[in-house]
Amino acid sequence: MFKLYTLTCLLSVVLLSESVGAKATLKQAQIAQQPNKTQQDASRAAAQKVFDEGWALYKQGTAESLRQAIEKWQQALILWQKVGDKAEEAKTLVWLGYVYDALGEKQKALEFYNNALPLLRAVGDRGWEATTLSNIGKVYSDLGEKQKALEYFNNALPLLRAVGDRGEEARTLNNIGAVYTDLGEKQKALEYYNSALPLIRAVGNRGGEATTLNNIGAVYNDLGEKQKALEYCNNALPLYRAVGDRGGEATTLNNIGRVYDDLGEKQKALEYYNNALPLWRAVGDRGGEATTLTGIGRVYDAIRGKAESIGIFQQCTPTVSGGGRQGWGSYYLE
Repeated sequence: MFKLYTLTCLLSVVLLSESVGAKATLKQAQIAQQPNKTQQDASRAAAQKVFDEGWALYKQGTAESLRQAIEKWQQALILWQKVGDKAEEAKTLVWLGYVYDALGEKQKALEFYNNALPLLRAVGDRGWEATTLSNIGKVYSDLGEKQKALEYFNNALPLLRAVGDRGEEARTLNNIGAVYTDLGEKQKALEYYNSALPLIRAVGNRGGEATTLNNIGAVYNDLGEKQKALEYCNNALPLYRAVGDRGGEATTLNNIGRVYDDLGEKQKALEYYNNALPLWRAVGDRGGEATTLTGIGRVYDAIRGKAESIGIFQQCTPTVSGGGRQGWGSYYLE
């Protein structure tokens, strides 16, 4: 019994010693891990702070503020990578792509979008994956690669439907319609625009609804259905005014003017063109202004003779270099 008791005691001492040692080791590990966790939390907070600063700059919407937003988001990207947050890293890459697209740097935009895609797939974010595919489609369309654009848009659609994102689905449907308009497939374009409309209305996107209505009006104009074109443009006009989109309003006024011009109602055309001009100037869209001045010149040529129209056409010359929405055409939803 004595030997057995001694053995039991010894075992207890050994087990107690091991238990104390294990607890000490665990505590040391926890202490060692604590600075890492604190450091990670600090990096995460810093990443979010820098990203938010970039977002504030992005919302200012100037070329300079967009460049500054890029700098901030590049900093955020490094910090998200440091903490291993692939989801936030991917979203930041998408936003960087979006800004480069807005600045006209299409290849750079593609680079960032394509870097985001595998990360979004790795974290299983189908909504953001779909949005990124749609954004890539828009870039390819801008680059004139219409079939590639359709491929990406069509890859985005089933994902958007799976996650129930009706707003993004509507945007993608409108943009597919715009590609078909550019390709001259007017009936196919109408099909997609009309599929987009109820979804846009369901999510309450009045600006997007106005753009799609304007696009439908453009197709009917191309098809020679002038009264239908007027109907859709007149439905778009109050929506643009309601959301304060002066560029969209100017586009629609110009388009209505063009329809009246084609119908031979020159005074009415002139009225709409003259209403569009100050709006183009207010938003600084020199290309749009040039388009409307050209329309006014055509009307003057028809009703007042060459001498007066030449003066109007001369005003167009220095303004043609501008961008933006400049009359009939297919408009993409950003």
